[in-house]
Amino acid sequence: MNYNNSNTPGEHFCESKDIGEFVSVRIDNLWGKGERKPTILGRYNLEERLQLNGMSINIMDNADTNAHAIPREDEKNSAPLLFITVQLESSGIPLSLPLQTKYHYMAEKYEWHEWIRFPAKYSELALDARILLTLWEMKGLWKVDKLGSCSINLFQPDNELIQGKRRLCLTAETQRTSANDKPVETNEALQYDRLFEATRRYEDGDIEHVDWLDALAMERVAQIEAQERIRTNDLYIHITFPKFDFAVVFGETKLDDPLVIQPQDPKYCLVFDPEMYRDNPAESKHRRLLRGYRSGSLDRELKPNATIRDQLNSILRYPPGQELTDNEKNLVWKFRFYLSSNKRALTKFVKCVEWSDPIEAKQATTLLSEWAEVSIDDALELLSTDFTTQSVRSYAVSQLRKAKDDELIMYLLQLVQAIKFEYLNSTMAQGAETSPVVSANAAESSLVGFLIERALKNRTLGNFFYWYLMVECDDRKTGKAYGKVVFQYVNALSEMNDGADMQSMFERQRKLVSDLARISTEVQALKESRQRKIEWLRSYLADSKNNLVSFPPLPLPLDPSVEVVGIQADKASHDDAAFLHFVKSDGDLYPVIFKAGDDMRQDQLVVQIITLMDRLLRNESLDLRLTPYHVLATRVDQGFSQFIPSQSLAAILAENNNSILAYLRNTSPDPEGTYGVAADVMETYVKSCAGYCVITYLLGVGDRHLDNLLLTPQGHMFHVDYGYIWAPFPPPMKLCKEMVEAMGGMESLMYQRFKSHCFVAFSILRKSSNLILNLFSLMVHSNIPDIAVAPDQVVAMVQDKFRLDLSEEEAMRYFQTLISDSVRALFPQVIETIHKWAQYWRN
Repeated sequence: MNYNNSNTPGEHFCESKDIGEFVSVRIDNLWGKGERKPTILGRYNLEERLQLNGMSINIMDNADTNAHAIPREDEKNSAPLLFITVQLESSGIPLSLPLQTKYHYMAEKYEWHEWIRFPAKYSELALDARILLTLWEMKGLWKVDKLGSCSINLFQPDNELIQGKRRLCLTAETQRTSANDKPVETNEALQYDRLFEATRRYEDGDIEHVDWLDALAMERVAQIEAQERIRTNDLYIHITFPKFDFAVVFGETKLDDPLVIQPQDPKYCLVFDPEMYRDNPAESKHRRLLRGYRSGSLDRELKPNATIRDQLNSILRYPPGQELTDNEKNLVWKFRFYLSSNKRALTKFVKCVEWSDPIEAKQATTLLSEWAEVSIDDALELLSTDFTTQSVRSYAVSQLRKAKDDELIMYLLQLVQAIKFEYLNSTMAQGAETSPVVSANAAESSLVGFLIERALKNRTLGNFFYWYLMVECDDRKTGKAYGKVVFQYVNALSEMNDGADMQSMFERQRKLVSDLARISTEVQALKESRQRKIEWLRSYLADSKNNLVSFPPLPLPLDPSVEVVGIQADKASHDDAAFLHFVKSDGDLYPVIFKAGDDMRQDQLVVQIITLMDRLLRNESLDLRLTPYHVLATRVDQGFSQFIPSQSLAAILAENNNSILAYLRNTSPDPEGTYGVAADVMETYVKSCAGYCVITYLLGVGDRHLDNLLLTPQGHMFHVDYGYIWAPFPPPMKLCKEMVEAMGGMESLMYQRFKSHCFVAFSILRKSSNLILNLFSLMVHSNIPDIAVAPDQVVAMVQDKFRLDLSEEEAMRYFQTLISDSVRALFPQVIETIHKWAQYWRN
């Protein structure tokens, strides 16, 4: 949608303060008299043109001034070497250093078509901002001559931002106009100036296109242009500004502080205070007096009145990542002894402490030991990047010691990530880095010691701890520090009675993973049909020399509770990944998918959160029959995924006349059951649909189509392939009409039960939002693809899904509307159609 300068109702526009893009301009070419074609300037006319404009420059001592002379071959290398500098300024003050184009050393033309980007954003521009362009000639080493300059305001007189092509007249230094003066124009060039403007508006779409008439008009424009180039005595620079899809008008951020004098008053003006973000000495002195030793005995007896108690309760309800204002910090500090009996208040208290003040830090550390024991979710928050004080992190570790092993395994992925926050690199403290870098002595931290201690006592925990560390060893920044942690863990194993067995297990697991990665890579590299690739894979696995068809019992890295003794070769397959059947010690098969070349960490994280949410729901006696299958990343670009026998909804609909209900009737028939389906299967289907609808909504899972929604014959519906989380346009909830029809339609009893399960699940998970948000906050520097895109926004995006700003009743009404909108949503249907076509053309 192109914009125009009219003020008609309904016109779309935005303000410059809302545009976060950097200011840029493209330098196109020089234009003037004597060119043999548009945008070409002959060397022998440049000297004459500059002299006519009052600019003294000697391009060549014996230059031929004939306008139509063609340069000889031996003179082409003597053509002037020109370049243009561009500078952004406001009120006569430069806003950047001069930026320049490339040097052009051509005898026949001077064209750049080069974009110049300034280190200033449109949102930072003043109304009088302008760009100054200067043409220079390189005369020799360290010697340049200034040929002329011109300038253009970025905002037009009506305060609208300039967009598209512009034509500026180059003038001598003595003839330069001020920022408010109009460009110098000669009467001879006015006709083409008008045509240039008309052509620009035509290209922008402001003038209606009529093909047969446009061809005639453009031919006439070319004729007039050729005549004007010969007739004019001026030299022009053609430039192009970025074009937006709408008009941009000047706008500046308004200050909300009522004490700030507004600029509308002609007697006053706003002045930037460079020290406004520094500590106020008076306030710092007030804080030290308020929190000194003398106030301790008095504060211990303080009790809040009803109003202050409400304020404190409101602060305690803040989500984990929310910052406290100075007044809120002072209030929490003042009533710290009163709050010490409330375990939820500890994280807020730690945030209000000025840890750089030794007196205040000593008081806070003493009070930590007197505080009510915090829950695991609050202890996890104390291990995030917001808390760097070692005494606070040690306290958090002491609280984690009370967690059981199975509970610790649930949070182990995040705890391994928290190791990198134990010691921040000094450059991080100075603001030189945007992500923390682990120091070499991170292995000495209390968190590392605690995790190694627990990993030595529990083989399952030790298995996952080892593989989580191995993945982090691949990281370019933190790999060395994590390598030291692995070394410390392996050394600790050697001191145990059965430690040698664990060391041998890890060595054999590494060998197995390495072999599978190599085989998968080789299969993918084969220039053969899929069937030939599968035959090669089966032949390799069946060869006893490769020690894969049979080997001594080995705990599977993906699930150490499962011991495997080999791989069944005749069931192996390969498409985008290797599909393998491990043979368990009891003779049963354990199917897995091994991917090489894919980052499995994101799937691992999502499945871990789903497993946690399933546990939280079960703790409240709500079993939604979820299927949290196992996923383990063994390297940054490889890993395992458990395979659950099932079919995609796309395949089910294709084979059963577009009906999920028909599939359930065929796999689990029961004439007396609801809609002819066994009651338990239908209940499982309804509950699992509800669970995954709520969870995928909370995680903002995108790319949901019917090929990554799977259904088992027992009615378990679940999602796979979490390659896109927190997508730009995630569906509010993946609930297609075929899923609802399998429940009997929107008026059926089963659909009402489905909605009821959704409401209860959303309410339960909402109450545990702090735990979930804390887990994500520990992952912000994990370099997982969709987190790395916007690490500072991940927690906020998940938090928005919980709608913590609403009361319980308001949240339920919101969620009910969300379900209704999801059923009727058109956009997911369009995406599904696009996906079907993509699959068709791929096959």
